[in-house]
Amino acid sequence: MLRQFSPFPQIQVIDLDAAMGRGSNDDIVRMLASKAVARVGGGVRTVGRAQALVEQGAHRVIVERPHSPRPASMSRPGGARCRGGPRAPHRRARFQERPHRSKRLQEATQFTAEDVLRTLEPYCSGFLCTYVDKEGMLQGTDLDWFRRLRAATTLELTAAGGITTMDEVRALLAMDIHVALGMAIYTGRLRLAELAAL
Repeated sequence: MLRQFSPFPQIQVIDLDAAMGRGSNDDIVRMLASKAVARVGGGVRTVGRAQALVEQGAHRVIVERPHSPRPASMSRPGGARCRGGPRAPHRRARFQERPHRSKRLQEATQFTAEDVLRTLEPYCSGFLCTYVDKEGMLQGTDLDWFRRLRAATTLELTAAGGITTMDEVRALLAMDIHVALGMAIYTGRLRLAELAAL
């Protein structure tokens, strides 16, 4: 996998065991981070866990859900993961249009995705925002939602969730938004060589 993704400036590594509270894969993360510029996430909910990933070589850390709405003690963590859909209310540090996936995603507050980005800006170096309604479904994403998020922050923004076509990738890059891809690559809908050419 490292060889396949070597043409790209950064890879995203999510420790799924850590995200689900079933231990961690620190040795694998350390190995990957030693060979590539890696943005690492998965169950990062404490300062200690974020620091451990940085010590393992993570270039950026994806903070799942800070315990505090203003994580001042984290001193500019690598990013805050948000999930969303159009007009999505804030659900802890994630967003989605309809509650599904997990109980944590169903706890709504009155904030919009844009509100949360502006609030967290002083504490983050960028944002990973996932359009969760189409995540993993290969049905396209919501470019208008990402356009609104781009207008809400000057920090680095990465889009994920449902991105399926080269036209969507080009549109997001034209908005100065990075793109995190998964299923579209693994199913062959998007080719790594064509993506690397961008």
